[in-house]
Amino acid sequence: MPTDVLMPQMGESIAEGTIVRWVKQVGDSVERDEPLFEISTDKVDAEIPAPVAGVLAQIRAGVGETVPVNSVVAVIGNQGEVIAPESARTAPATSVAATPTDSGGPTLEPPPSPSTPVSRRLSPLVRRLLAEHGIDASRVSGTGESGRVTRADVLAHVARRDTGADDPDGPGATVPAFGERTEPLGVMRRRIAERMVASRRTAAHVHTVFDVDFSRVAARRATGDGATRSVGYLAHIAKAVCGALMALPRVNASLDGDRVLHRGRVDLGIAVALEWGLIVPVIKAADALSVEEIDIAITDLSTRARAKQLSPDDVDGGTFTITNPGMFGSVFGLPIINQPQSAILCVGVIEKRPVVVDDMVVARLQSYLTLGFDHRLIDGAVADRFMAHVRDTLEERSS
Repeated sequence: MPTDVLMPQMGESIAEGTIVRWVKQVGDSVERDEPLFEISTDKVDAEIPAPVAGVLAQIRAGVGETVPVNSVVAVIGNQGEVIAPESARTAPATSVAATPTDSGGPTLEPPPSPSTPVSRRLSPLVRRLLAEHGIDASRVSGTGESGRVTRADVLAHVARRDTGADDPDGPGATVPAFGERTEPLGVMRRRIAERMVASRRTAAHVHTVFDVDFSRVAARRATGDGATRSVGYLAHIAKAVCGALMALPRVNASLDGDRVLHRGRVDLGIAVALEWGLIVPVIKAADALSVEEIDIAITDLSTRARAKQLSPDDVDGGTFTITNPGMFGSVFGLPIINQPQSAILCVGVIEKRPVVVDDMVVARLQSYLTLGFDHRLIDGAVADRFMAHVRDTLEERSS
């Protein structure tokens, strides 16, 4: 009997998901737990596996379409099984007689007639976008499954309209020599934009920069055993940050209206750069971990983030974030706070630079560490004491 594939519930607060890619197409064979499609939600981007083995008989939600959780997005059937059209089926799915085709494969649902009412093919989100921009759905070309109009189609139509590209006499009528074009923001990029602007509006951002000597850390890595030698600089920084947060817990706190929410542990967010955006998975209770365990956690979370295998719990509940643009060569940065946290540490490139030691210029392995903090909660003196604690730990200075 056919099996409905549902939009999964990726966390208690998640109400909908956006299809970003179909790994399989109609007619393809699928194995149970094999990646079937990719979604993007308010929390994570994830690959969704097939719930059963069979043949992908129908795709109900096209790329770019946002649908509520537990909505049917596809149907998986058996070889040679006829799947009733969407309008004729009820949930739960019911089995129908199998009718072999000449090729021995499944008989697939024919595409809907062009005369099918457009409104029946629109998700609630697409209807809302059309209403907000005053657009007649019949004027939007659909690129989704069977010509369905998706969110991306509406946004692309708006962009063309606003630039005059749809007007033969408008400013967008002639393609510029450099091939300029417009495209809608992706789901993750739009989410990042909204959160960064909201953070700037919310927090009173201030930054302080410390120049830190990593010679002692490098020496520990060079002379340690196999486990210690393989630990990356970021794990050493994270361990030092955990110690500083426990010593100065206000930096680990957050504002909740006119109250200060103090945290009992350090849930450390590590920003991971992806080809399609940025995500911040969280190392839970990082203050209780050794530097080797932190290094393992960083590797695990970053690997699963790039493979789209994070769960909503992996990105929830962070109390402090570390971002590391130094891996790309950035000298230092002025990061935006990851709300509702109150501070974020930015790690610049770790490189040899000339410094003055005992009135002599010598080469030392240095890095600029920048703390971005919310001045509504954290004063400059507290922020600098925090940074001094991190620096002294890494440089093995006596307190």
